[in-house]
Amino acid sequence: MTEADDLLRLVAADPAAAHARALARAGGGTGGAAVAALRAAGLAAKELGRLAEGLDLLRRALEIAEASPDCGYAAAQVRMSLVGLLSARGDTAGALAQAARAEDVLTGRDAARLAANTACALARAGRLREARDAAARALPVLRRGRDPAVLNGLLTNLGLARALQGEFAAAEAALTEAVDVARAAGLPHQTAMSTSNLAFVVSRRGDVPRALRLYAEAEPHLSGERLAQCRFDQAETLISVGLPREARPVLEAALASAADHGYRCDTADGLLLLAHAELDDGDAERAVRTAERARAAFAEQERAGWTLLAEHLLLRARWAAGERSAVLLGSAAATADRLARGGWADAAADARLVAARVALALGRPAGRFLAPPARAPGCRARGSPAARITAWHAAALERAERSDRRGAAAAVRAGLRVAEEHADALGALDLRARAAGSAAELAGLGLVLARSARELLAVEERRRAVARPVRVRPPADAGRAAALTALRARSAVSAAATARGVPAPDTAELAALEAAVDARTRRRSPAAPASGPRAAPPARTPGATEIAAALGDRALVELIAVGAELHAVTIADGRLRRHPLGPADGARSAARVLHLAARRLAAADDPGAAEALASAAGRLDRLLLAPLRAALGDRDLVLAPAGPLHGVPWSALPSLAGRPVAVVPSARAWLRARTAAGPRPRGHVLLAAGPGLEHADREIAALRRLHPGARVLHGPRARAETVRDALDGASLAHLAAHGEFREGNALFSRLRLADGPLFVHDLDALAAPPRVVVVSACDIGRGDEGDAVLGMAGVLLALGTATVVASVTPVRDAAAPAFMTAFHRGLAAGLPPARALAAAPRTPGVTGFVCMGGG
Repeated sequence: MTEADDLLRLVAADPAAAHARALARAGGGTGGAAVAALRAAGLAAKELGRLAEGLDLLRRALEIAEASPDCGYAAAQVRMSLVGLLSARGDTAGALAQAARAEDVLTGRDAARLAANTACALARAGRLREARDAAARALPVLRRGRDPAVLNGLLTNLGLARALQGEFAAAEAALTEAVDVARAAGLPHQTAMSTSNLAFVVSRRGDVPRALRLYAEAEPHLSGERLAQCRFDQAETLISVGLPREARPVLEAALASAADHGYRCDTADGLLLLAHAELDDGDAERAVRTAERARAAFAEQERAGWTLLAEHLLLRARWAAGERSAVLLGSAAATADRLARGGWADAAADARLVAARVALALGRPAGRFLAPPARAPGCRARGSPAARITAWHAAALERAERSDRRGAAAAVRAGLRVAEEHADALGALDLRARAAGSAAELAGLGLVLARSARELLAVEERRRAVARPVRVRPPADAGRAAALTALRARSAVSAAATARGVPAPDTAELAALEAAVDARTRRRSPAAPASGPRAAPPARTPGATEIAAALGDRALVELIAVGAELHAVTIADGRLRRHPLGPADGARSAARVLHLAARRLAAADDPGAAEALASAAGRLDRLLLAPLRAALGDRDLVLAPAGPLHGVPWSALPSLAGRPVAVVPSARAWLRARTAAGPRPRGHVLLAAGPGLEHADREIAALRRLHPGARVLHGPRARAETVRDALDGASLAHLAAHGEFREGNALFSRLRLADGPLFVHDLDALAAPPRVVVVSACDIGRGDEGDAVLGMAGVLLALGTATVVASVTPVRDAAAPAFMTAFHRGLAAGLPPARALAAAPRTPGVTGFVCMGGG
């Protein structure tokens, strides 16, 4: 192996050392040795994030080589290296021109190395088929050779080209081999680079937890362009699971870094991703502006294939902004055709779907844009979840246009099954809750197509099943546990400072700890450890007959938003009925007023608030329940609200005062809670009280008389982990504490205990959650993420608790002891929780308490 080969190998293993050694050897010399040294220094500079310096060094090397009559081959080798750096700068035309000049000179393994670099330039130009073919031709030569760094690079480029064409199995195989080659050769930098790219493919295939683990493994070992690319890819993963707001700052920081270092190619890619994030975050106007910047950058770089992707995003943004024009129809149709010719199958299918929807909105035929599912590439099992959902959406529209309503409904079900399978691969509850967004438009179509009560309920239950929280028993994660412990301690310090009226500690540390908990939680897969049983398969969505049989003498009300209208499906005495209720905005408005009035009344007696509450409650009652009275009679109710109506204090409605009501995320969730309420070994009763509640000790003392054998934790004994551990195996748990619901990140909702907060995140450590949990705390019954109802109550139900009683509004401390004593007296007398709660006398300070789950 020559000295030049040694330097090139060192570039892959230790770019900083290679850079220093190469510059020392180059000196001010001339001839082949100087050319080789400057070439190695330029490649090392690029890996260190100094692209401009790398280009300058390579140009110096090329000048020396071209001035030396015996360095023609060395000049071609420099041109080969320039291909990669010019591509990174965004000059793909220049890169390919250098490749063409070197192609006729280089032979053997150097020709294969050039093919690897050319494949990268072609992929960055958007010429995916050519990139894949170039890499595939060179692969046999490099596999026979002894240059693992170049083989690793070629496999990485081949894997990415295949991934961008939707060939995920082949892409994953190539990238797995790339990781193995680099690791076996002792090349940590390239191992990390290939691991990051493998994460990108795994994420697109739908295994987000594994992708996040791979990103976390790779990122500490990356720098410069590779680090920016890793962060761009992580941001794409966040967007794919409904976290565009978290992706935006990641993208903005990575874009700034890429721009500062001259990585124009990555800057254009990052702008396109940022436009995606802005669009998915509901900011269509900003997305249009950012996509235009990306399109301009791609055009300047002569990256025609990627320019098409920017145009595709612009189509989506114009549709999201409400445009329904013949111009948009023509643009969508033309862009879809160009995307298909360029090998962007998934984007082409989505553009055709936009065209079809615009055509339907304009009253025009849409069939020519809608490929049958057997031919639609996204319907293949190897397609990404988003592509498969898009394909079934297209199939549903095509069948509906042919008046094949049954076939359209079948396509909707198939697409929702894909969404549910994707959600089932996610271990973190917040990711799963957002997964329903991937199929929201498809579900909306299914709801519009549904005619009967049975059809409407079936589609809605399938839709809600996608987002349902499920129990996950991951392996113990010491890092996550440590982050939660540290967060608890810092939160306690912050709360104490606030109570004393002094400035709280730096909130940046709290935010960093929360981010660490989120990150480690999201990396968890739903499967049990290898030594334990596998995760259960997705639960079957129950049919109306099964629900009716389980209801007995109760009645079900499921509220369903169909477009802008609200409907209800009721089941009573085995009979299903569908009830149009009018515009959903009216009910949502009344619910907001009702919630605000209840908050004011919890603070103090306020005649104005009492009047507002009575008015809003009466209006909501007239909108939602009055049309159902004949169907429901005076039965106990199982109520599955829709969206923001989950947070309604239902006992305030005149029709529900004193009436047993079990509020649930869905009929399926109620059936599951009923199963959890079945026979099980009798556990202990836990009574726990946190600090700072003036009447908590009186509340616990009264309940202790009703539950004389209870385990009692209060004062300094009521520490977060102690209380959490005491919840395990309890038949009944009552927690009286200050509560805080965290809107936007409900898994950080908390109960204040002696040593700091007990977070919702803490609860997944429970092996046997209590059968009944009563939380006497402000707001802790609230949920986030729409029908997923993500919060303390929703997570407890997902873990296996049968019934949770908690408040969706603030609670007046002084009113809680008497109310809770009356409620527990009913429990002790043998009443089910829903009936015991209905029988307890209410005052305005306890309006918000709701019975959730089995009831």
